[in-house]
Amino acid sequence: MKYYLIAGEKSGDLHGANLIKALQKHDSQATFRCFGGDEMQKAGATIVRHYASMSFIGFVSVILNLNTIKRLLRECEDDILQHQPHVVILIDYAGFNLRIAEFVKKYGFTTFYYISPKVWAWNTKRAWKIKKIVDRMFCIMTFEKAFYQQFDYEVDYIGNPLFDAVQAFQSNSNFHKDNGLNKKKIIAILAGSRKTEVKNMLSLMVSTAKYFPDYQFVVAGVTHLDKAFYQIAAQEGVKIVFDQTYDLLNVATAALVASGTATLETALFNVPQVVCYKSDPISMLIAWFVLKIDYVSLINLSAAKEVVKELLQYDITTKALREELEKVLGENRERILLDYQELREKIQTEASASETAAKLMWKYLNVN
Repeated sequence: MKYYLIAGEKSGDLHGANLIKALQKHDSQATFRCFGGDEMQKAGATIVRHYASMSFIGFVSVILNLNTIKRLLRECEDDILQHQPHVVILIDYAGFNLRIAEFVKKYGFTTFYYISPKVWAWNTKRAWKIKKIVDRMFCIMTFEKAFYQQFDYEVDYIGNPLFDAVQAFQSNSNFHKDNGLNKKKIIAILAGSRKTEVKNMLSLMVSTAKYFPDYQFVVAGVTHLDKAFYQIAAQEGVKIVFDQTYDLLNVATAALVASGTATLETALFNVPQVVCYKSDPISMLIAWFVLKIDYVSLINLSAAKEVVKELLQYDITTKALREELEKVLGENRERILLDYQELREKIQTEASASETAAKLMWKYLNVN
């Protein structure tokens, strides 16, 4: 069969790659065409467009790039029509993928959604639309199945694919030597994989380093961003390692983490963390009015309580980061680690998420 996958960010690329590998076990004749990234390409997919050109975060950023987004949508639509896949698999990335889902529905393509868009966070009525345009939804959050049941929409809970990625990780025993790191304990800085995230938060995260002389701070950089974005870290004498996030988390004592997939990854590596989120003022103002959730980080959302501290927008100051990091390294550390264990037991499934999803997808595609 011909599969068409669409992911608009780094985490989606990783999960898409694992799904491709799992689908190949069921379908020896499978071919994959994608809007994705390096990981999906390594798994055997033909990449039409790299996600690095699609990463827009915040309402203002989206508005400023509307023409680019429209052009990318047209490019994707045209490519799907030309390629005529048996199924289109959408991976998170709601703003773009829901428009694609609506388009392909008109042309009768089978549509699967792998990793539900966060419609439960705001504008929940979009669930009615999803029910109409998406043939099967595969959810990775435990509460999402009950959420969609409110709209009489039966979805599949498959577990979280981050478990797959973390369990498959093989550490680099020479990580310290390869990156010129000393013997001090490490505090990891994960400022995100998008330009706006790094621009908004990295300088504040790095400013904390001088208050912890007994530790070395190390930034998890990504090579799809210009190295100039990390110049502030280099100027402060903070090390940067590129495309080695899991190796960094594997040896870290604590972390400052941009809200997103990385918060749950950090928890799965058992690294106590402080979560940060900062956007442009207009986007944040809109978010405060429309969001219907108590937390922004996946770790707290999954646990349905505050496991780790979230510093949002104007709360992110050098002073606040210093104070919260001191707590993570001291009085709150054991409690956070216990909460991590409790969460792991709550959300982990026996089979891997990608294997479960692939098995279900293959079944649904062969119903007739």
